Amino acid sequence: MSLNHHFRRLAALVGVLLGVSVLLGACSKPTGAGGSQPVILNVGATAEPTGLDPATTTGAGTPFVLLYNVYETLVRINDQGEIKPLLAKSWTVSPDATVYTFDLEPSATFASGSPVDAQAVVDSLLRIRDGKDTTQVLRSQMEKVKEVTAVDEHQVRVTLTGPSQQWLYDMTSTAGIIYDLGAATDLSTTPAGSGPYVFSSHDVGSSVTLKRNENYWGTGPRVDEVNFRYYADANAMVTAMLSGQLDIVSNLTVPQAVDQFSDAARFKVLEGTTDGEVVLGFNHVNPALQDVRVRQAINHAIDRQAIIDGAWGGKGTLIGSMVPPTDRWYEDLSRTYPHDPEKARALLAEAGHAEGLTLRLRVPNLPYAPPIARLVAAQLREVGIEVVTEELEFATWLESVYKQRDYDMTVVAHVEPWDLAAFARSDYYWGYDNPEFTELMAAADATTTEAEHTATLKKAAKVLADDAAADWLFLLPNIIITTTEVSGIAANGTGLSFDLTHVATSR
Repeated sequence: MSLNHHFRRLAALVGVLLGVSVLLGACSKPTGAGGSQPVILNVGATAEPTGLDPATTTGAGTPFVLLYNVYETLVRINDQGEIKPLLAKSWTVSPDATVYTFDLEPSATFASGSPVDAQAVVDSLLRIRDGKDTTQVLRSQMEKVKEVTAVDEHQVRVTLTGPSQQWLYDMTSTAGIIYDLGAATDLSTTPAGSGPYVFSSHDVGSSVTLKRNENYWGTGPRVDEVNFRYYADANAMVTAMLSGQLDIVSNLTVPQAVDQFSDAARFKVLEGTTDGEVVLGFNHVNPALQDVRVRQAINHAIDRQAIIDGAWGGKGTLIGSMVPPTDRWYEDLSRTYPHDPEKARALLAEAGHAEGLTLRLRVPNLPYAPPIARLVAAQLREVGIEVVTEELEFATWLESVYKQRDYDMTVVAHVEPWDLAAFARSDYYWGYDNPEFTELMAAADATTTEAEHTATLKKAAKVLADDAAADWLFLLPNIIITTTEVSGIAANGTGLSFDLTHVATSR
């Protein structure tokens, strides 16, 4: 949920994950990428981009398609959650963690042929910091940037207003994209970047097509064209995969179907992890939900393992705060509020709701959300909370819930890395405001050593869990189905991108 980013990985979580599913398929002969017959991959997904400019568009669908494929960043996050070089071949950080100096790849160019030089980096980062249409999440990630300077043609210095451990991580995602601002194109309709693919077309409601960047500065992709095709019904994608129309399901959103791909002669099943925390989010502007006893009651009322079993085929990891196990400050907080309906009823009575409470649960129509919403509503009803459930088109959810905050509770997967910090923003759609938590997050960001950073974030995560700021239902798994011919797909989904840089097929 960030959402842009929030739907900072919908979530790619999934992103969406965020409930996003991807399929790659129907390749011709493996001559591809310069051979006599083009290699074409058909990619199925559930969350379509709501816009094509990552700087101005919320939701995980846009970076899912464009990040690392069409657009690149100075640094990137790999499938182990580690920061690695990309457009910057190296970087240094001052002892006080306020000055970052990036040495750029001298051979890097945009697809247009223009160099990815220091001035291009300066202009792109300032566009995010100062752009009037930049999303709220990206502006907040860049608000610590005091100055961006081109030291020479291939070196950029970024000076922050104070030390920040978080900022470099944010640079691995949409906040750090380097745009070809000199291209004669409208970025809202024609993305222009330096990645291994170039944008070709967007047939709204149907598909997005990318083609191989013939002038890519790095090791070029081994396919010629990628078609992301969007399915409203995840089962239809499963059927397409089984019938041989597709080559990959990149995050199976009907985990109950995994056994249908047991034929090892045809399919490979990869099971990895994600950063996609499936959150039962509370609108803290609601007077009832401002009472910690009500939030604690909701946490006690919900059987999270039953949610995983009933809505997600038993696949997923129980968590108790906004931290996945791949983060170094992870601690198992999943037992902070064990399932205890009697305790839930007692807390509601203590809070003055012995006669019942009614809350609106508005969820996006992503694959995981409606089945979870039905189970949550049934479990809360057992302790005296009446739940009015409404399923929304994702674009409507973004406008009504995320932007206008018109809801009491919602369910969405937040798939961005290091997204614990989202709860420190009182202007975020949850409206959560806990001074103790905010102070801990600020202190963690200002630390200059990894050990201090980790210890402080552990304290912050525990405060968030104890305060029942949300109900963290589970962490989405990353279940990928491929044909046996496909390679180069990472099992873990640790960012917002479905990265096709290294995908190949032997067919």
